[in-house]
Amino acid sequence: MKVNIETLKKLLEGKNTKEVLEYFLGKYGNKIAFASSLGAEDQVLTDILYSIDKNAKIFTLDTGRLPKETIELIERTNTKYKKNIEIYFPQTMDVQMLTSKKGMFSFYNSIEDRKECCAIRKIEPLKRALSGLDVWITGLRREQSVTRETMSLIEWDEGNNLIKINPLIEWSEEDVWTYIRENVVPYNILHDKGYPSIGCEPCSRAISEGEDVRSGRWWWENLEHKECGLHVRRN
Repeated sequence: MKVNIETLKKLLEGKNTKEVLEYFLGKYGNKIAFASSLGAEDQVLTDILYSIDKNAKIFTLDTGRLPKETIELIERTNTKYKKNIEIYFPQTMDVQMLTSKKGMFSFYNSIEDRKECCAIRKIEPLKRALSGLDVWITGLRREQSVTRETMSLIEWDEGNNLIKINPLIEWSEEDVWTYIRENVVPYNILHDKGYPSIGCEPCSRAISEGEDVRSGRWWWENLEHKECGLHVRRN
């Protein structure tokens, strides 16, 4: 059932990130989950969530094309917090059909082909992970991309029929890294090698000084296209 997002916004106006998460965790219990991509922002949220509730539900998507550094980070995170992040994988037959028909690197051919790959490896597993939930927590920040500038702390996700909250929406990159350093939060070592944004290995690269932080993702596309479809707004 669709809730009144404006009422929620007013209720939580002025609350900090931890207070927002405490409210939603307390109200929605096992009907709320955090979808982590293991990025710096997501590691911050993992730390905050587990500080509130050791049984907070956190999951990630293993597309089958993740860098080994990301896989290693999953294990380091599990070890630190003594909890296992739940992992969702794409449907084997869908991946097999895609690669048999179009090869291993079809996503370089066009935006349509790239989005097809993202749909199989990311969007379908996400929909399975979100099934039955009322609230989806993300690590989105407004300054990350032109496609995220108008996003809010609390939104209604029409495509998945649930509340979507972005607790770090107002955080700066400096805020994120200050928190990581002060709280000794594990992070992906690729960040130290010039990768501000990390996705699948073939679709991520290091960036040069002065480049947009999202320029290393799907670098062959224009900035306005740099979303996989997980966070497309339909309302």
